Amino acid sequence: MVEYDQNWQQTYKDMIATPARAVSQIRPGQRVFIGTGCGAPQDLITSMTKRAGQLNNVEIIQLITKGTAPYAEKKLSECFAINAFFISSNIRTVIQEGYGDYTPILLSDVPRLLDSGILPLDVALIQVTPPDTSGKVSLGISVDIVRSAADNASLVIAEVNPNMPWTHGDTLIDVYDLDILVPVDHPILERKVDPPNEVSRSIAKQVAALIPDGATIELGLGRVPGYGRIPQVVMEYLHESKDIGFHTEMISDTIMPLIESGAVTGARKSIDRGKITASFCMGTKKLYEFIHDNPLFSFRPTEYLNDAAVIGKHKRMVSVNMALEIDLTGQVCSDSVGGKFYSGIGGQIDFNRGASRSERGRAIVVLPSLMKDSNSSRIVSTLQPGSGVVITRGTVHYVVTEYGVAFLHGKSIQERVMALISIAHPDFREQLFNEAVELKYLRPELARFGNRFIVPAEEAMRANYLLPEGIDISIRSIRPTDEPHMRELFYNLSQETVYYRFMTHHQRFTTRHIQDFVYIDHRRDVCIVATVPEAHGEQIIAVGRYYLNEKTNKAEVAFIVKDDWQNKRLGTFLFQHLIHIAKNNGIAGFTAEVLRENKRMQNVFNHSGLKVSSNIEEGVYSFVMDF
Repeated sequence: MVEYDQNWQQTYKDMIATPARAVSQIRPGQRVFIGTGCGAPQDLITSMTKRAGQLNNVEIIQLITKGTAPYAEKKLSECFAINAFFISSNIRTVIQEGYGDYTPILLSDVPRLLDSGILPLDVALIQVTPPDTSGKVSLGISVDIVRSAADNASLVIAEVNPNMPWTHGDTLIDVYDLDILVPVDHPILERKVDPPNEVSRSIAKQVAALIPDGATIELGLGRVPGYGRIPQVVMEYLHESKDIGFHTEMISDTIMPLIESGAVTGARKSIDRGKITASFCMGTKKLYEFIHDNPLFSFRPTEYLNDAAVIGKHKRMVSVNMALEIDLTGQVCSDSVGGKFYSGIGGQIDFNRGASRSERGRAIVVLPSLMKDSNSSRIVSTLQPGSGVVITRGTVHYVVTEYGVAFLHGKSIQERVMALISIAHPDFREQLFNEAVELKYLRPELARFGNRFIVPAEEAMRANYLLPEGIDISIRSIRPTDEPHMRELFYNLSQETVYYRFMTHHQRFTTRHIQDFVYIDHRRDVCIVATVPEAHGEQIIAVGRYYLNEKTNKAEVAFIVKDDWQNKRLGTFLFQHLIHIAKNNGIAGFTAEVLRENKRMQNVFNHSGLKVSSNIEEGVYSFVMDF
């Protein structure tokens, strides 16, 4: 329990000054650091800005600040030169107009930049708690690079605010390591969480499905115009999870309901076990009261929290970060698009590297499929000129949109292209497919499938089949990314299964044959696959398909079940699911050709509950099944 020095203003009276007197120490040409996020010292900022007429070429260094930034005005650009490591909304306009500057840098490298003297600081303007009885103050809600700035600045001016939460971790500074104390008593800046829209929720739900019990999570602070901070929404879908831990830059109000649900224990964290480790928080008064003197939270500086080696020590480390644009080869743009700077690199690369190193870790990039205003695709064949690549194609792992998940790491260009087109907005899939063929990302003969790249609504195709031994089999529509999985399935079938399905003993499948199975005309035909998880993705164990004859409004149906998954009634389940799909599509019935020897398939049809008729000719049964 923290005990403040109730007489601190008397104890340290020689260090106390008003905001105006404190900032009078700032001289033209100096480099001034401003504290991070909601910990930005508002009274000091206001007083410094009022001195604009007396100051020239003062360089303002900051990570991300909330509240007003009165120094970020075009008319004051001769007085204050902004240099941001991350572009927050209150300075975005002045930077995009060319009157401010942005330093692209990994967040983990910023403390080293300050410590080494490469970027020397003259003044640091920060905000702290009142001192305790031992003469220590807490940096409160913003530790991040503030600690390094306070350690390296020649002059440290601190607002001392009784409303600042006292936080645990590496947050304490001896009061005598500060130079000027400015007593203030105003509410800490608040930032309410943007209400998520339908797209944001859909993406967050799919990300949550990738997070296993016992995972340690980082949820990035990036946001996309019109969609908010999607990574933060993920917490809404983790309430049923177990032993979740956090090692993340920022925490917000969304963490409180998750803690209250019992999902957050940190019990399986590899380091800082049982602690929620963060470097700053931005939220409401309710959050600040929640973290005040709460030993569950451990606030650590950026040089520790963003160290990829530290991050990678966690088992099941999952990082979730935003992107603004991604091309079909996997190049991720996060801080800019088309030469226009929007945010910053932040900790995205640090956590992408760390999660990639983690045992059973997952590095996830999320983005909506569409630009909110222009209604154009965020998944593009080639990046816009001037777009900056933050995560390279060689280090990208998972990409998630509201239309699904693409796993790219270790995949070929063709596999990446197919995976990303599959999760692009449906209105742009055919265009992206044709552009990929033109760019030679795909084999030229695939051009004939351009008009087949319309994937059906996934929800209508999905189902699950639980085997008696507890194995859960997922049913979904076939995807263009399934070509290698289908190739593997075909070449692992027994000669008997090949003979029953294709009525031939020939077991050589051409590329075109496999492609014809994968690239179907979804406007007429349906193909569903049964899958089980494997180490890095899934394995196809069965395929069910029908081909519509538009003249009769009946469809020919056929199945393949991998040999070691036969005799588990999987074929029967696929058939019943296809009946359901076909009825919804207005189809009148099924037809099928079955060899005399294939008794199992005959039983599936004869016991389907449909009106079944059949005749045999030259050893082949012809079935007609009416709905």
